[in-house]
Amino acid sequence: MKSGFTIWFTGLSCSGKTTVSQAVARMLRERGLRVEVLDGDVVRENLSRGLGFSKADRDENIRRVAFVSKLLTRNEVATLVAAISPYRAAREAARREIGRFVEVYVNCPLEICMGRDIKGLYKRAVAGEIPAFTGISDPYEPPLSPELTLHTDKESLEESATRVIQRLRELGFLPE
Repeated sequence: MKSGFTIWFTGLSCSGKTTVSQAVARMLRERGLRVEVLDGDVVRENLSRGLGFSKADRDENIRRVAFVSKLLTRNEVATLVAAISPYRAAREAARREIGRFVEVYVNCPLEICMGRDIKGLYKRAVAGEIPAFTGISDPYEPPLSPELTLHTDKESLEESATRVIQRLRELGFLPE
């Protein structure tokens, strides 16, 4: 690999972003690449602690993730970001900041995401206990032209991860 790249997984909570990114990370490591996964929950705990969930705070969180991703990418690391990142403008700013950027929309119906929610966050959001919850009381703006859309309600984990690897090859980020 001549230089790094960032794969930005975006989608609703419980859509499968983290699960797919971890499977892709494993596949990339098997190919000898240096890989880092920046999971939204982990980043919020360690890099963006203290930020809330207002639009300004969400945008600042994504700005911070994009900055770290840019540093990793320019140092020849395959960087996988798994973050809801609900606003198009923030994702587009991340794309401009990072440069070598692949947006993957993890498209999963809200009802399926709610059924996967072992933490009970959707239930609490519907009950009004969690304000500004993406997909319930706060918007999610799907990408208009992502490099790849996954349907984790219809594809197996292996199918989704393999599709990401194939798309990276098609885009020239991985050798055939």
